[in-house]
Amino acid sequence: MNHSEEGKLTFGYRTNERFADIQLLRYRLDGFEQLSLLQKKLVYYLSKATLYGRDITFDQFGKYNLRIRKMLEVVYTDLTIPRDTEDFRALEVYLKRVWFSNGIYHHYGSEKFVPAFSADYLRSVLRQVEATKLPLRSGETVDEMCDELFPIIFDQTILPKRVNKADGADLIQTSACHFYDGVTQQEAEDFYANQKKQEGQTSTPVSYGLNTTLVKRDGVIEEETWKVGGRYGNAISYIVYWLEKAAAVAENEQQQRVISLLIKYYQTGDLLVFNDYCIEWVSEHEGRIDFVNGFIEVYGDPLGLKGSWEGIVEYKDMEATKRTQTISQNAQWFEDHSPVDPRFRKPQVKGVTANAICAAMLGGDEYPSTAIGINLPNADWIRAAHGSKSITISNITDAYNKAAHGNGFKEEFVIDQKTLALIEQYGDRCDDLHTDLHECLGHGSGQLLPGTDPDALKAYGNTIEEARADLFGLYYMADEKLVELGLMPNLEAYKSHYYSYLMNGLMTQLIRITPGHQIEEAHMRNRALIAHWCYEQGGEVVQLVEHKGKTYVHITDYMALRQLFARLLAEIQRIKSEGDYEAARQLVERYAVKVDAHLHAEVLERYQKLDLAPYKGFINPMLVPVLDEQGNIADIQVNYSESYVEQMLRYSSEYATLI
Repeated sequence: MNHSEEGKLTFGYRTNERFADIQLLRYRLDGFEQLSLLQKKLVYYLSKATLYGRDITFDQFGKYNLRIRKMLEVVYTDLTIPRDTEDFRALEVYLKRVWFSNGIYHHYGSEKFVPAFSADYLRSVLRQVEATKLPLRSGETVDEMCDELFPIIFDQTILPKRVNKADGADLIQTSACHFYDGVTQQEAEDFYANQKKQEGQTSTPVSYGLNTTLVKRDGVIEEETWKVGGRYGNAISYIVYWLEKAAAVAENEQQQRVISLLIKYYQTGDLLVFNDYCIEWVSEHEGRIDFVNGFIEVYGDPLGLKGSWEGIVEYKDMEATKRTQTISQNAQWFEDHSPVDPRFRKPQVKGVTANAICAAMLGGDEYPSTAIGINLPNADWIRAAHGSKSITISNITDAYNKAAHGNGFKEEFVIDQKTLALIEQYGDRCDDLHTDLHECLGHGSGQLLPGTDPDALKAYGNTIEEARADLFGLYYMADEKLVELGLMPNLEAYKSHYYSYLMNGLMTQLIRITPGHQIEEAHMRNRALIAHWCYEQGGEVVQLVEHKGKTYVHITDYMALRQLFARLLAEIQRIKSEGDYEAARQLVERYAVKVDAHLHAEVLERYQKLDLAPYKGFINPMLVPVLDEQGNIADIQVNYSESYVEQMLRYSSEYATLI
């Protein structure tokens, strides 16, 4: 990396900061200067609350992550350590990966990083640095710290995966994520099954286990709640402090009530309060500023129960929101015409809202790698009774799109010039529209049959849910209704997305898989499931053909492919609505997990020649208060100059709460 070029923007988005399999991008806060001072202050305070959750995510993603990060940062910032050596450069890359993934496991593939520096080197430099700066426990020596942490770093047989989803394994004991301590998978499942049994049948259940660590001490299994005064209490106290400041500058009374309920939830850890917060959050539509802050998504837990901490602060993109609101205003039509069994459709779609937003700050599990769309809350009964909010993050997708143009990827993997031209013309627009349909309608569609446990699909629930939302969007991409609503330019454009989606699910997402590994991540499994099911079930509709020694996807009948999407959507909705665990397991294990080694090797070879990074992430902007003569905030300025290393070291210092 050329340090003189750090922070330089190319086309306003791409930076020159690249390492391992990562390319760093920037997102722009277009329109931020048009916000009122009160709105800017609200964004600033919410952003501080977002950044103070960072250490929580690190700890959730691995028991030893925080100590390892701190230890490596001490070495990295010690100016007495020679920097112009292969070992130091390897340590720098490793530390950058740890920052990016919130720990020592790959943010997407979940496998443990393999250091390119030796244990002897790390021990020798740790002996040189000032010991008082190291994360030593009381009375612990440097060598004792090394003896504890080095096997975690260097031995690939010890805690090798953050999240293991291999069928037949004890998913808790073989996963390194830090949501459980001393319990087996069966003990955890029995614990929460007993909680549900004790509460009995209810139409308004809580999200059992969402905000706790399940521990076994002296033979007794109990929960440690994440709240003020509980586990992660110091970090949560800082979050609450900034949320209180945000509540004081809220745009309206409902927004203030939402923030106050979130504060109460953090103070009590009460999941009934969390339900109240979700209901009130869903009903707040008037403000331009919104946020997500808390223990939300459960992908990081192999059982799909525990919420990883995440934060995002946002403001509406008024122009792009016209598109998403058109979709949400027609939600009932889409539900009524869905190709699923009428028993599984919502008779009345309530409270579906969708906005295109600009991200103003990313944190926790949404940083540096972030989603491009979000639909919340996750509780099915709240969606059914009160609705949901969907967002498409327009400045993030814009950054991705601009970084991808002209990089040669599509030219390498798309079958012919006609299809390539279609993708070049309509691809970005269709990608954004599919995200809107996925988040706004897909996740919000359908209903569980009475008595169905929302957690019935267990480890397969996340994959099935993502496939359900994707299929809903795919099915409607080709519908005349989208042209009628002005969302699609014509009845040809959808083909660009159908092709790109199948190419990704069958081939190109394999660039993210290590040779010899299977597919683990829920979104990748979802895409593989859909693509491979259509490939197998569709006869000649979807083909893998060879041309000049290279494999390509060939789609012979796009409308027949749409009908395949309809069939699979109907089955996957049935599985979710009925809680059919065995059918979910069969679908996922058959279509979503295995990798064709020969095709995988070919895809990797072709991709390597392009010299691209398969993963992208973001450097946050700095929000800088401008004070008047009395010391009051007179403005908030946006600064994009901070480099990745500068940002990570600043965050580790300024927002260190748990170590």
